[in-house]
Amino acid sequence: MKQLFLVVLMMAAASCGKADDNAREVYRDPALSADLPFSSAVVVGEVIYLSGEIGRAPGTTAVVEGGAGAQTRQIFENYKATLENLDAGLEDIVKCTVFLEDMAEYAAMNEAYAAAFPGDKPARSTMGVDGLALGAAVEIECLAVKS
Repeated sequence: MKQLFLVVLMMAAASCGKADDNAREVYRDPALSADLPFSSAVVVGEVIYLSGEIGRAPGTTAVVEGGAGAQTRQIFENYKATLENLDAGLEDIVKCTVFLEDMAEYAAMNEAYAAAFPGDKPARSTMGVDGLALGAAVEIECLAVKS
């Protein structure tokens, strides 16, 4: 957690500059219910803070079937759509934190994760957790920097 804090702190410092660079742009997936208490992403300067994403089917809060591999693929499809709305792409992701409900699914998640980043991979942390929203097998949160 200390490492993630340092990365966030460094990213925030890198985004500081002119006054307008500190303005926040909040993006919310229009398919999500308005009563959910989070945004899909917040942009400050060139830094995009992506909310934790589970492998939910587009336009729903239903998690796709197939375990951590299928959900990881869906997570990056969801991130791709969010980033496109912010004039960015998966290649702009610089850091990810992966939360796995069952570390036995590490290989399936890792294979799908690697497919999402065919070139250079972002920095990453992976940890096992005791339960995720909506019974998801995996949740991933990322930081991106617009290029």
